[in-house]
Amino acid sequence: MTAVETVVETAVKAAVPAAQRRSLRIPRLARQLVVLTRPGHAVKNLLAVPLALLDTPLWTGLAVLRTGWAVLVFTVAASTIYVVNDIVDRRLDRLHPVKRHRPVAAGLVSVPLAWLLAVGLAGLLLGLVLLGPELPWWPLVGYLCLSVAYSRWLKHLPMLDICVVAAGFVLRVLQGYAATGAPPSGLLLTAVFAGCLVLILGKRRHELAAAGSAHRPALAGYNVLLADHLLGLNTALAGTTFLLYLNTDAPLGAWRPVTLAVVVPLGLLAAFRYLQAVLVRQAGGDPIRALLRDRMIVASGVLIGTTLTLAELGARYPALLNWMDR
Repeated sequence: MTAVETVVETAVKAAVPAAQRRSLRIPRLARQLVVLTRPGHAVKNLLAVPLALLDTPLWTGLAVLRTGWAVLVFTVAASTIYVVNDIVDRRLDRLHPVKRHRPVAAGLVSVPLAWLLAVGLAGLLLGLVLLGPELPWWPLVGYLCLSVAYSRWLKHLPMLDICVVAAGFVLRVLQGYAATGAPPSGLLLTAVFAGCLVLILGKRRHELAAAGSAHRPALAGYNVLLADHLLGLNTALAGTTFLLYLNTDAPLGAWRPVTLAVVVPLGLLAAFRYLQAVLVRQAGGDPIRALLRDRMIVASGVLIGTTLTLAELGARYPALLNWMDR
């Protein structure tokens, strides 16, 4: 703190009564509680759960509504798990140069208050499940059980730890399938699993290079060379299985060749840029931020999503595109 800041703080304390100073701290505490739920990570659910719409026979309003509700429920479930994890990991987080700034680890939110927030989110989650559309919620239950097991002991087991995290994303996609009623594609689920491993391995590699293994004991079973090999292996597996899905399972009809011609170069570009961010710029600490801050990756993702949407619309509703051509 500078001398000027010290003088200002002293003047504020002298001019503002203690009760009013406490009320001024409430908005700051509210912001920290929001940070604790990691709202920026909601994009994971927004991208993963609706993937099941790719295999939905008909895009009805009801199917979209049920999928949206599944996204909301999974977002609340994930936020609950994030809060619990931050409480459990607060001591280890203090050993990490970035994680030590998390609200609980930094002492900005007390442990009892964080537990109260977790209980409140769990209550909200239960209410959303009971009051929303009647859906098969077994993927959500599986995610919660897997997350609790991960927090307790699975995160300490090298290799198994990253597979468990990736499995959580597969369960998100399965919840989307449960919402739409479409049969799940094994190729799409494999692509999601391998693609998530790429993001997780990028994060593990960054953690190894930046802070060692003190804050995450499972990192003792990794090194940078192993992470690099696994990154290449899973990047190839994710790309291959997703292209196989587009070429076989995806309901693209006559639009399949055009879709592949667009998706292949854009997908490779996005993969190259992410690997460049991880291996060259050392930017894999936060995979979501690394993806969203790269304009080429974002542009490629938007173009791929638009292409898939138009291709599926053309295959499912040919009359719609014929009407647009008139």
